[in-house]
Amino acid sequence: MEAEVRDLAETEAVQRAILERRSPRSFSSEEVSSADLTKLFEAARWAASSYNEQPWRFLVGRKGDPTYQKIFDSLVEFNQGWAKSAPVLILSYASRKFAHNGALNHYALHDTGAATAYLTLQAWELGLRTHSMGGFDEAGVRASFGIAEDFVIGAVTALGHPAETSELSDALQKMEAGPRLRKPLDEIVLSEPGKPARL
Repeated sequence: MEAEVRDLAETEAVQRAILERRSPRSFSSEEVSSADLTKLFEAARWAASSYNEQPWRFLVGRKGDPTYQKIFDSLVEFNQGWAKSAPVLILSYASRKFAHNGALNHYALHDTGAATAYLTLQAWELGLRTHSMGGFDEAGVRASFGIAEDFVIGAVTALGHPAETSELSDALQKMEAGPRLRKPLDEIVLSEPGKPARL
């Protein structure tokens, strides 16, 4: 696996941020600057979307403010255990309908995921780290923010500067030190179901 990563890193087509990015659970208490936050969401703003709908919305909470607390309170206990060190928590959600005709947008979460990926890669380039998670009370967070049913909830992303893992439990430290594993291309790039594509 490591040899494959080294080979990919030598090609011009693959960005270093993609290959090096991880989803850590340890963050320092250092605040994320407003300038850096602006850069992250500017990157997200330029993601592709169906009909250029840009259905995504991001609720941004800084530690100590009500938005942060509402997002944090929605997390499952396991995620609260480590996410409490992150200085920023972000909740993504998306409009279910196209603005131009009111039709159902089946691609809203796909496009919101793309915007989040842009944000994540921009964060890595700035020396910041992110960890997105699905372990939260969707109904609770919808109620606490009054998010209408016309919007679908995405995920929560913890954001901050990296820190040593010594504050994490032994089990989490082991997870943090583990290798990044990915399925082989012939399992995910297909010409038809079950048949690898010829690249």
